Amino acid sequence: MAKRDLVRLLHRARANTDHLFTLVRSESLYERPIPERHRLIFYLGHLEAFDWNLIADKTLGLPSRHAAFDRLFAFGIDPDSRSLPQDKPSDWPGEIQVRQYNDEVRRELDTALANIPDQRLHVAIEHRLMHAETLAYLLHNLPYEKKNRGDASETRPVVSEARYGVPDGSAEIPAGETTLGRRSGDGFGWDNEFEEHTVHVPAFAISRRKVTNGEYLEYVRTGAAAPHFWVLRGREYFYRGMFTEIPLPLDWPVYVTHDEASAYAAWKGKDLPSESQFHRAAYPAANGSAHAPDFSQENVDFRNWDPVSVDATPSNAFGVCQMVGNGWEWTSTVFHPFPGFQPFSFYPGYSADFYDGQHYVLKGGSPRTAACMLRPSFRNWFRPSYPYLYSTFRLVEN
Repeated sequence: MAKRDLVRLLHRARANTDHLFTLVRSESLYERPIPERHRLIFYLGHLEAFDWNLIADKTLGLPSRHAAFDRLFAFGIDPDSRSLPQDKPSDWPGEIQVRQYNDEVRRELDTALANIPDQRLHVAIEHRLMHAETLAYLLHNLPYEKKNRGDASETRPVVSEARYGVPDGSAEIPAGETTLGRRSGDGFGWDNEFEEHTVHVPAFAISRRKVTNGEYLEYVRTGAAAPHFWVLRGREYFYRGMFTEIPLPLDWPVYVTHDEASAYAAWKGKDLPSESQFHRAAYPAANGSAHAPDFSQENVDFRNWDPVSVDATPSNAFGVCQMVGNGWEWTSTVFHPFPGFQPFSFYPGYSADFYDGQHYVLKGGSPRTAACMLRPSFRNWFRPSYPYLYSTFRLVEN
């Protein structure tokens, strides 16, 4: 990719995150919508601080104009409900100071972008777009009265859409090879995506569609707890969308934690797919790697704020739909390094800090996942009890 195209993508990513902050009322920037994470004001400064620390400091060795902010906004939190942050709003600088810092960082970086190695620009772009999704989780949990609403056509949930007649039940996936990871020289990837390797996957059956709210409601009626995105009004459940509550759409995928997905699978006498099973079912033509499938009809790349029906997009060659988009999918695979893993020298903790046996791999993507991260080799990961993700699941029988 030409340098000018990477610079253009960085500016587009900035516009994306800038727009998200227009949804936050100024007085709400010091709110903490998710108890396990920083206050919103941190994220306002973090994106520019990350770019400065990565590009100006570690790459170009430029002197800092505001070292205290470079440090303050450097690192987020690995969310763990057992150890909640205790800072107060008064511990953070004012909004005007943070925005001035952001403007100064951008002005200085923009004069140097032509000298930045492509890999570092890719990291800056994808890091920002990851946070565009993280910010969506945060804003989703911000009370409605504390955020601004965009245009009604943008923020209205999609409650009816085309159907593709994808049947319920399972698809039989024959035994075969699948390719995990990414080959060096095939373009940008994060350190945990390397190296490419082939895995033999025994035959198995996998749900053609993601588990729906309607199916999960049956489980809740047996006594299981309702998911985070549901709210009980009287005797009926509603879905708590980004901008409004609506009667629970029974044909949307259910967003749940890994713990909840695993418990539901056990209730059904089935399992969650492993990472290799997901690849085998998701990418039949590409054998699990190489090129991403066509996602032009999928609910991805900021197309919607909320999900659409599990039957709203066509199925792949195996008869399985929405393996990409409409909600990340939990796997049974603990996040681990691939053979040949080498951490980025300039960002050694990006993956390695999470090879701790306490995070699970998610695959596919959500409505708020950027197109560049829909490549088959991309791996997401989170703690199993974290309830705020746009994460769903499907079942396998081995």
